[in-house]
Amino acid sequence: MEVPVIWVFLMCCIFCCISISHNNGFVEAKRFSKFEDLEIEKRLKAMNKPDVKIIKTKDGESYGCVDFFKQPAFDHPSMKNHTYHYTMRPIWKGMREKKTNNTGFGYLWENGVGCPIGTVPIQRVTKEDILRLDSYGDSHKPRGSWNTTSYDPNSPLHFDQHHFAVARSIDPEQRFHGATMELCLTAPKVKPTQYSASRLHIQIGKDFIQTGFTVNPVLYKDHQPRTFVYTYAGGKSCYNSNCNVGMLLVRQDFPLGTALLPVSIRGAKTSHYGIFGLIKDQKNGNWWLQFGDQGEEVGFWPSSRFHQGFGNLVEWGGEVYSASLRSPEMGYGQFPVEALRYDAYMKRISILDDSYNVDRSVAYLQEFTDNDRGYQVLDDARTSKYPHDGHIIFFGGPGNI
Repeated sequence: MEVPVIWVFLMCCIFCCISISHNNGFVEAKRFSKFEDLEIEKRLKAMNKPDVKIIKTKDGESYGCVDFFKQPAFDHPSMKNHTYHYTMRPIWKGMREKKTNNTGFGYLWENGVGCPIGTVPIQRVTKEDILRLDSYGDSHKPRGSWNTTSYDPNSPLHFDQHHFAVARSIDPEQRFHGATMELCLTAPKVKPTQYSASRLHIQIGKDFIQTGFTVNPVLYKDHQPRTFVYTYAGGKSCYNSNCNVGMLLVRQDFPLGTALLPVSIRGAKTSHYGIFGLIKDQKNGNWWLQFGDQGEEVGFWPSSRFHQGFGNLVEWGGEVYSASLRSPEMGYGQFPVEALRYDAYMKRISILDDSYNVDRSVAYLQEFTDNDRGYQVLDDARTSKYPHDGHIIFFGGPGNI
């Protein structure tokens, strides 16, 4: 029986198409309903909170200056009776050997300042951004290496997976209250459907936090290394501060997702790096993100966000993901040779233990890579070549597996 023309017209009104593909960026049509479209608009409203002004970073990215108390993380159910304020800072034993007065991140902005006091910069999100991320589902999301299965060349899905080259703890009975690193800034080559991240990962029971640099065209729409944090808590996940399980920002001048330049060049006399810390507040149990050589507190995760009050696993190193293509580069795209000039690295790594003592030796780590044909890691707890650089982890590889 022929379908009346009017029904064809009505069906066309109900469905529309999006142009998302996992095959080298070619267009692939997918249908979604008006209901799904309304859900996307609802999510956009939750992410793009009303702002007092729009400002841009020096690399041209737009951020809304949102009232501190109206940022997306305050929509979490656990925040109903909060007592937080944007002037708050943690109370704990410092991880940095030296500490001076607060420094600013105004140099990252076109206006040289950032947002007004009492507001925080939240990156603007478009409908296309949401559709692009949603199209990959859970497979694209960051994870830890502990539950990774070995590479199976006979699997029909062996191109659609994560790979790791990390130094990691292996005893889930340990307890950690923080970790730090000085992370070399590199720009590995990736395809549109891939990412390559250099990050610190702290497992908090079933939940976890990551921070570091990532080249992620799906997330950031370009191929520059950018700062990121990633939260997995209570079965929900979030990049940066764009949803209710994400991090609460306290600084008005630090843009999560910013591209930091210059990038390190392999073999050059000087490399460029960022200093990151994930630290649990000794007094109230909140987890703080620190950034920069003075350990500036950028934001925090309330203790109520997690089902466990301490970290029980930690790892430093590279994580890559590829959808339907051979895997991308990690670090410089070369296997490590145990040299700071030629390797992607994390140096001066440290742990804040269960008693809030700083452990700079971290002598119990295991080297792990799921496929050493593509990626390798060298864990050098203390080398005579670099006596002042502490515990160093070298990692990287060409991928193509």
